Amino acid sequence: MKNLLKKRIIIPILAFTVFFTGTAFKNDFFEIAKQIEIFTTLFKELNMNYVDETNPGDLMDTAIKSMLADLDPYTNFMNEQDVEAARINNTGDYTGIGARVKTFKDKLVIIEPYKDYPADKAGLKAGDEIIKVGDIVIETYKENTGDLLKGASDTSVEVTYKRQGKTHTATIKRAEVEIKAVPHFSMVNNKTGYIVLSRFNNKAHYETNYALRDLKAQGAERIILDLRGNPGGLLNEAIKIVNLFVPKGQLVVTTKSKVKKYNKTYYTQSEPIDTEIPLVVLIDGNSASASEIVSGSLQDLDRAVIVGARSFGKGLVQRPKQLTYGTQVKITISRYYTPSGRCIQSLDYWNRNEKGEAVRVKQENYNEFKTKNGRKVFDGGGVFPDVIFNASKNSAITNAIVNSDLVFNYGTDYYYKNNLTDINGLKLSDTDFSNFKNYLKTNKFSFNTDTEKTLYKAFEAATKEELNDNIEKDFNTLITNLKLAKTSVIDENKDYLLELLTEDIVKRYVYREGLYEYYKVNDPRIKKATEILSNTTTYLNYLK
Repeated sequence: MKNLLKKRIIIPILAFTVFFTGTAFKNDFFEIAKQIEIFTTLFKELNMNYVDETNPGDLMDTAIKSMLADLDPYTNFMNEQDVEAARINNTGDYTGIGARVKTFKDKLVIIEPYKDYPADKAGLKAGDEIIKVGDIVIETYKENTGDLLKGASDTSVEVTYKRQGKTHTATIKRAEVEIKAVPHFSMVNNKTGYIVLSRFNNKAHYETNYALRDLKAQGAERIILDLRGNPGGLLNEAIKIVNLFVPKGQLVVTTKSKVKKYNKTYYTQSEPIDTEIPLVVLIDGNSASASEIVSGSLQDLDRAVIVGARSFGKGLVQRPKQLTYGTQVKITISRYYTPSGRCIQSLDYWNRNEKGEAVRVKQENYNEFKTKNGRKVFDGGGVFPDVIFNASKNSAITNAIVNSDLVFNYGTDYYYKNNLTDINGLKLSDTDFSNFKNYLKTNKFSFNTDTEKTLYKAFEAATKEELNDNIEKDFNTLITNLKLAKTSVIDENKDYLLELLTEDIVKRYVYREGLYEYYKVNDPRIKKATEILSNTTTYLNYLK
């Protein structure tokens, strides 16, 4: 009992020590100390006197997450497992089975096996459902099931998995896994090089530098840099990648914070590789953070033509702070600004709507800035491409389809029903799209819009007030029309959904490496980028 009490008292004292030694809150020290004391006494009394047994760790975890939820989604508490995941993300190195895995309550699903890594060598494929690791059944395991696949290099793990309803076993020999920042680079044609930069880990600049030099040696006279789907990462890597294409001493990004030491200006530090080579940067709605620093600064400096869809709009900078027992807190410390002075943050987490949701900055509130050549650019909504390819027309419904794993699961079914030989010639048809819509119905895809939720709530209130008999017919008509409208929204997003399906299916046959080769032949954005780069006058006109 004494040890338990010690633990209960030590946690708040340690928290107090962390706060006491900080610097950002000096002016509010008394208020912070007061609130910590209130919380300390509350936490102690609750754990000592509550009618049932409490779990101090779980209570503290809930308290921390609830507190941080009122800030922004990037300010997070990180336990020891989270800290290790962040290390892997920043270095790209870990030991494991070499596959992207999704955790469910009763299974581990292989999302993507990496070519020539252990899971692939053992014969596992995307869609395989691991139900047992060694003698441990996933469904009954109470700890983090993802950890079961981890282990030292050269150790083996036996897995039992289901594939298309049949049960199989495999022995996987773990190995060192390297996740490349640049998973692919090659020539699109005899004068155009193509570089895919998928993440900003601590190898991003080195690998991009290598790819650029190699392509130039192969005869590349223009470059396509693909940042689509790149969620960002290390700020310094982004600056160094910009430096490949702009002179030493060029302002790339400025960070502004309430803490003076975080107010910094970042300039390029090295001699560039090539300041003249024509450059197109591809972005989409999942290009975020460091990707937006690279694309936004190159746009501001009129150093590249930006092609694709509007980027995500994350203009916030985080920094991890060490806590006790191997934990960390990742705190949003500043906003960043591109060379023109714009911040591309799209969601306002500090002035929320009546539901407590962050709201998107309205277009009428965007501020105008000028590039080096005097072109108009705007803040408040991500990086706007110079050449726009529209993405999803209704992200809520398409995101719901993706998040329900229905695109992924349809890809699994397609793979086992179709023996394709010419992957680069794959073109999904209207029939394929109809099949996919039927697949959504068969798998009972449902997505309740805010409109539906409001209508059901209103009808429920009418029922309580015994007014429902008068409006039930109209209510049912509205609900029917809404369902028809949702179906039409799926049809409106046909091209977008077919792209997602195609990407997933191609990876089943030829891995991610083959997907980039498929892009070079079939992707309309790469075709447009190649077209822009092939005509010097057209390219320069975009930058004037």
